[in-house]
Amino acid sequence: MIVITLSKVPPSLRGDLTKWFQEVQTGVYVGNINARVRDALWERIQKNIGVNGEATMVYSTNNETGYTFKTNRKDKEIVNFDGIPLVKHIFPEEDSIKLGFSDAAKRHKARMMAGKKIRDSEDVRLKRNFSVIDIETTGLDVTNDVIISLAAVKGATGDRFYKLIRTNNLISPKIVALTGITNEKLESEGEDIYAVLNEFKKFIEDDILIGFNIMNFDLRFINAAMIAAGIEEKMNNTIIDLLPRIKKIDSFLDNYRFETVLRAYGVTNNLPHNALSDSIACRELAVKLMKNGKLSF
Repeated sequence: MIVITLSKVPPSLRGDLTKWFQEVQTGVYVGNINARVRDALWERIQKNIGVNGEATMVYSTNNETGYTFKTNRKDKEIVNFDGIPLVKHIFPEEDSIKLGFSDAAKRHKARMMAGKKIRDSEDVRLKRNFSVIDIETTGLDVTNDVIISLAAVKGATGDRFYKLIRTNNLISPKIVALTGITNEKLESEGEDIYAVLNEFKKFIEDDILIGFNIMNFDLRFINAAMIAAGIEEKMNNTIIDLLPRIKKIDSFLDNYRFETVLRAYGVTNNLPHNALSDSIACRELAVKLMKNGKLSF
């Protein structure tokens, strides 16, 4: 007999488990498989559990209690006491406790220093020159539609670039409802595409450019706009597209729409389909991927 409990995991992983187990209660699965399949399934769960997911597996074995278990929970640790599996509850250490020079104090200091090194390495990654970009357009056809807003956020500093762009194209009610950008707003606040693109290039300099579906959407429109504006140089920055990376590392998401991915990684986007807000949210997503060791450059 094997029992698995899941919490905070992608719905697709729950569905996947029903191939082998019966879900007797939400997040609680019961089944009977051999040890080889059991271990392979545990690896599968760990791979597809998501950023905040938690899993515990209890299964029969030949020991004093007749069972043992595995867990990935950070507040629990499985310890073996004379062949008996016990659960150790881990509590955050109180920063206010002042440690002396005992062995415990030395171990605590070593852990603190190790944590500092990890944080320092994260800071080094964030100091790399990268900008996160996003656009809004009048539609999806790069040959007929045009950019109406362009945004970028510096990865290290959070500095922001945001421009509305005037266009002769009439904005459809669907795009107005989606983006909140109207023809009147572009007429009063929009700037010339040539000037915006030149300012944009100065802002991003030779930064690595990061975006979500940037290769198939944003860059195609930006390069087309540069050609139309008579700017000879296309974008030749190094590009990192988060969409294919997310598909590779998280194969159990329900879908790969931007809002779905942000929700899976606990990122809040205050104003969806606003180029600046999308850029800010995408930067937060990129930083989380870096800190989780899933994105490096």
